[in-house]
Amino acid sequence: MSQNNASSPETRKDVLERLYHTVMARKGASPSVSHSARLMARGRSKIAQKFGEEAVECVIEAIKGDRQGLISESADVLYHLIVMWVDAGIDPTDVWAELERREGTSGIEEKASRPKPTF
Repeated sequence: MSQNNASSPETRKDVLERLYHTVMARKGASPSVSHSARLMARGRSKIAQKFGEEAVECVIEAIKGDRQGLISESADVLYHLIVMWVDAGIDPTDVWAELERREGTSGIEEKASRPKPTF
């Protein structure tokens, strides 16, 4: 177990919200001093592209069976997801509420209940 796992469950469960608030605070910062500000200054397409790249890297680590690589890339995916949320004006509590709404419902039922796309 790594040193970072020594924190209490209460502390760990809030890490995503703390990261969200940090990214929110960096939203108006200078792109020269903040990676989050630099990403947001480049626009939503670039943010989405970076998220996609990190997601692919995460998949690659999972396929390789590299546990530490998967942990590291998962953290990158979550960070870039949060940058996307901030850029899109999504608060984590909205996502948590959606997860709670789905809790106790089978994935098959939940997916079947979604509106069908009309392309």
